[in-house]
Amino acid sequence: MTPNSKLINVLRKITSEGNLDASKMASLSSEEQELIENLKSNGMLEEALSYAESIDVDESWEELKQELNTNKKTIVINWRKMLQYAAVLICLLGLVYVFQYKNVKETTIEVPSDAIQLVLENGDIQVLNPNGEQQIIKKNGEVVASQKENEINYRSDKAMNKLVYNEIKIPYGKTFKVMLSDGTSVNLNAGSSLKYPVQFIKGHNREVVLEGEAFFDVEKDKIHPFIVKTRGINVKVLGTKFNVSSYKEDSDINTVLVEGSVSLSDVENVDKKTMLVPGEKGSWNNKNTAITVDKVDTRFYTEWINGEIVFRKTAFRDIIIKLERTYDVTIENHRNDILDKKFNASFNKNIESIDKVLETMSKIQGFTYKKEGKHIKIY
Repeated sequence: MTPNSKLINVLRKITSEGNLDASKMASLSSEEQELIENLKSNGMLEEALSYAESIDVDESWEELKQELNTNKKTIVINWRKMLQYAAVLICLLGLVYVFQYKNVKETTIEVPSDAIQLVLENGDIQVLNPNGEQQIIKKNGEVVASQKENEINYRSDKAMNKLVYNEIKIPYGKTFKVMLSDGTSVNLNAGSSLKYPVQFIKGHNREVVLEGEAFFDVEKDKIHPFIVKTRGINVKVLGTKFNVSSYKEDSDINTVLVEGSVSLSDVENVDKKTMLVPGEKGSWNNKNTAITVDKVDTRFYTEWINGEIVFRKTAFRDIIIKLERTYDVTIENHRNDILDKKFNASFNKNIESIDKVLETMSKIQGFTYKKEGKHIKIY
């Protein structure tokens, strides 16, 4: 029996009986035993058996022997021994290829564009079902977070000694809540992403990176300031409630303070800071580096958490962008004459559909629209 046959017999035994046969395993080399352990733990024994059975060592040897058969019999015998061991190596390499190829296919599975994605520290992506429940587990078996419906919670009693980051990406049409390890809660609006440490560490500022819009309720910690980094602006707090809107397609980055105090600073000029008090909005854009401060009704900027869509003197071109995010639709506008017209209106996405919103607005501005699936044309 060739070494290749031994490997095939062990694979057959395991796939038929579902367990590792110690006596059979003992006949294999340590490399072969380790390979079988890996194949079994990854559920690939049947694939491996099929591949191994496709390699006929003895038949290959007979064909080669006819070509190499010379008067020196001892040389032929040595060649045969070498070929048998080479065949085992080829088989093992082949199985490793199958093993690796399957892993590549698994990591390149296309994620639906409307899925909430959690990107782990090693680049793996987990899809979060807003109606589901699951634990986020590292490869070593450690639970780092738990998700229940529309919230993921990173609170843990186990301390970490280095910063490890996760990133959550929210598609259009959905919102999600993240409870960070220090107790800070973050409500993320549609089309947003947040990069944050799995656990904050003593001696380090609590820093997160935001793209899009989020409402922060920050747990107080005088020793470790909380900093939101977003498109050229840093928002620094100790403990407070505030909203940050920083979508790439919007010209302005807006920070609205509900409670406490925040400090706004341009990353290019960190010494120049602007302080906000409750009821104020700080605005910044890269064309005008100065931060402007206005007194506002904070409800207009934070009620999206409850599904409210509020427009106050909002240009129609900006309304289109907001509706696309909120309802996960694309709007093709053919009425350029109303792009700069401003609206005052409020809707609740949990109650009113995009059809209802457009129906109401069309009556005010006199436009018509056609909806096909997620695509809307305005005339």
